Amino acid sequence: MRAAVLHEIGQDKLDVLDDVEAVGFGPGKVRIRVRATGLCHSDISAMSGVLPQPAPFVPGHEGAGEVLDVGDGVTAVGQGDRVLLCWLPACRSCPACRRGQTQLCLAGFMSAGTPNFRRPGGDVFGFAGTGTFVEEVVVDAGCAVPIPDDVPYEIAALIGCGVTTGLGAAINTARVEPGSSVAVIGCGGVGISTIQGARVRGAAQIVAVDPVASRREAALGFGATEAVAPDALADARQRITGGEGFDYVFEVVGKSATARTAYETTRRGGTLCIVGAGAMDDFLQLNMFELFFDEKRILPSMYGGGDVLRSYERAIALWRAGRIDLESLITHRVRLAEINEALTQMRTGEALRTCIEI
Repeated sequence: MRAAVLHEIGQDKLDVLDDVEAVGFGPGKVRIRVRATGLCHSDISAMSGVLPQPAPFVPGHEGAGEVLDVGDGVTAVGQGDRVLLCWLPACRSCPACRRGQTQLCLAGFMSAGTPNFRRPGGDVFGFAGTGTFVEEVVVDAGCAVPIPDDVPYEIAALIGCGVTTGLGAAINTARVEPGSSVAVIGCGGVGISTIQGARVRGAAQIVAVDPVASRREAALGFGATEAVAPDALADARQRITGGEGFDYVFEVVGKSATARTAYETTRRGGTLCIVGAGAMDDFLQLNMFELFFDEKRILPSMYGGGDVLRSYERAIALWRAGRIDLESLITHRVRLAEINEALTQMRTGEALRTCIEI
């Protein structure tokens, strides 16, 4: 089958090959024909080495498709079912799962080091244990989550990562209060989803912050009340909050510099929510006095900060009710053979989300 492969960490382009085989099918496994997948910034971070990932590997973790076959013992899905791919399946029995924090379950990471694919040159891994820039993939049964018939594949793919992450940061983690002021730093697909989550929660003022003018303009259509470039954030803070700072600030970039800016933009007693996934050697500088004196809550948000399946259900319900706009998040569409065009669109900020149609 065809698959987009990164041969070595640090390369900036993918090779679309036609000699890749999905491997590992057996008891407890599901074979899926991928129909649509989104490009998430985490894929690029894995390609560059910011996020740890063995190579060679197939990027992609935000996908949806149909079940081709199921292994022995699989009962939750069957042949022909429409599913989204969950890159962080829950075991439902560990302490984190029993507490309802399935986003913190480590079971999915245990299988991430097992190759999902093979080609004549040897084994090939799948990013985050999945790898969706392919025609077919074999995954653990817990990765295959059934979707209703009225949810298109491309919408389900977005819910599989970016939408769930952004919505959940505002709804589950920060629990934005009605009438509050919010700033969102970084307005790609996840940042736009965070803006929509803040709007659903009833925030009165939502300021979108991004260096790309087209993303700032787009943010206004998704619920931001104002959109500014990073160098105008301090002025917006002064003008909107009287210099006090915002009640909630979301960092959706994954860099210590923007996290520090977000901290300084949050009011005393307010909430800083870290949504962006950054590098292990990128350290945030805070001193012990300001931590004590400012009493700001610093809340990391992993994959939406709540039970993953419940978060999927909520996203679908909000989309059906017209409370969130997911169709407009897809600003570009490409075929698998054009995957490197999607990478360029992400790196330049041209796209909110590019859908790869497979």
